[in-house]
Amino acid sequence: MGWSAICWKARDVVQPFSPARRAKVGVLVSGRGSNLQALLDACVAPTYPAEIALVISNVPGVQALDRATAAGVPSQVIRHRDFPSRETFDAALDQALRAAGVDLVCLAGFMRLLSPGFVARWQGRMLNIHPSLLPSFTGLDTHRRALEAGVRLHGCTVHLVTPELDAGPILIQAAVPVLDQDDEDSLAARVLEQEHHAYPRALRLLAEGRIAVEGRRARICE
Repeated sequence: MGWSAICWKARDVVQPFSPARRAKVGVLVSGRGSNLQALLDACVAPTYPAEIALVISNVPGVQALDRATAAGVPSQVIRHRDFPSRETFDAALDQALRAAGVDLVCLAGFMRLLSPGFVARWQGRMLNIHPSLLPSFTGLDTHRRALEAGVRLHGCTVHLVTPELDAGPILIQAAVPVLDQDDEDSLAARVLEQEHHAYPRALRLLAEGRIAVEGRRARICE
């Protein structure tokens, strides 16, 4: 592919690129797709530097597919259960993304672990949004664990994807206070509001070539 948003080496600072066109984005989903909707809404603006070219779900019949259809965006179901291994499933994902001319990939509630080979092929060009202030509370059940830990701030993180779970360079974080009366649902709802703001902002930065990575740290360039 000719598009190269960023790439990085362990100890080198890598300068961002300057795209001459809107980046084509593939979004991987597994559920209701509220973060997909936030990205779709952002892409409506003619000045936004990215457009959604393809939505892929590993689960048929989910609301995220309906959102793609309503927005006029091509969608595809690739069921992970139809493949003998994670690697063969990921190869099908990769083939579909490349056939659609995708430049950047966004994980939006995609409930599958990706193989190291797939991550390597999209290194520097794949984003994930996670419902915690990383590096705290990686993995699942973040809101319950935040309440159990008694933290006073919780939130979300948009980061570049690396083979290590929820460990890639952080682009944007948004925090919310944890209230005494909070339960998992109320806390999750407030965090989700911030996710819908943070994800389009992070994708804009990546599509505009404003991210440089040094080691495990991402720097936003003016």
